[in-house]
Amino acid sequence: MTLSEKDLTFPVDGQLLMVLPRAAASVNNPDVRLPILRSDGDGYYLEMRVEADANDAGEVAVTRRVPLEDLTTDEWEELKQQYDSLDLPALVAQGIGKGLEKIQDRRIQRLFMALLTFLNPRQVGIVLYLYKLAAEQNNGPVVTFRSNDLLESLGYSRAKGGSFHAKVRSQLNRDLVALHRVELVLAKSLREGNKIGAEVIIKSILRIRSYKIENLSRDFDLVKAADYTYELADSYTVSLEFFEGPSRTGDYVLFAGDVEVTQKLGSNTKNDYRTKLLIYLASRLKWDSPREGQYLAISKQYLFKNLDLLGSNSSRNNQIFWRTVEELQQEGYVLGAQELSGKRKTPSIQFQINPEKLKSNLSDCT
Repeated sequence: MTLSEKDLTFPVDGQLLMVLPRAAASVNNPDVRLPILRSDGDGYYLEMRVEADANDAGEVAVTRRVPLEDLTTDEWEELKQQYDSLDLPALVAQGIGKGLEKIQDRRIQRLFMALLTFLNPRQVGIVLYLYKLAAEQNNGPVVTFRSNDLLESLGYSRAKGGSFHAKVRSQLNRDLVALHRVELVLAKSLREGNKIGAEVIIKSILRIRSYKIENLSRDFDLVKAADYTYELADSYTVSLEFFEGPSRTGDYVLFAGDVEVTQKLGSNTKNDYRTKLLIYLASRLKWDSPREGQYLAISKQYLFKNLDLLGSNSSRNNQIFWRTVEELQQEGYVLGAQELSGKRKTPSIQFQINPEKLKSNLSDCT
């Protein structure tokens, strides 16, 4: 690690961090409503909602949805039949794979998978990688990258022939298309004099503007590849939808340039508690007012909920949580953490955040 890489910081917009942990909530989260099909005058949608927790001002309600474009009436009816095959109880009790196994159409199965596993830690790693590139390229919200560079940053290894495995390449294209076409719908409070209203915001995490294929003999279609096949373009140009650029109003968090996005080989992304905790701490830096600029006290209940530590085995949950805290301490994001308990209050965890690794600029935030 060179000195310049170590010292580099890059901003991630506060509104994005506000919504990331909520938009990434799993089907096991008590705030999640299972997916529905909905139609209105504007079209057809596959969507699921994450409700806000009334006891926590730092959590917002958000709906994630996939617009189902260019559907005929017959295709809509077929989709409804496939939806009826969805085993909703199995999604929660036995896992997403079990809940989707009765859906035979690969495209529809992948649409559900994209929605149900949206913003998993691997996809969050992709988002952080792209924000870091945005700072390096200094081209506003527009970022151009080579697929192989991103795969290497995610920690995937090349095969003997020098290329990446088809399964890994396919997964990256599906991740990028999911980040492109899953929309997030949330309300932003507005105050005008004595009146309080709301502005409804609809954004994707990113939008794919173009892609390149270097071998012209390849027949590549972006959406078809995401829905049916196992392919990846050689490079992509995307626009970061939450990006505010140099005109940011103090509403961002600075990440260290050496932030780790590598995926642990052989592990399931849903068990990447380290990334979940890092992003949740960053989001709380955005929402809360850290004492002395570094100290955050967060309800243990909210921490466990946002880390998907939802089982009844409290001993196991505690072990995983403190092991995750130790990981962030070893990486330098957390300087210290301790549990605070009170007779009448739910226990909370006080974190001392290292401002050299994770720093919020809240000077103009409301």
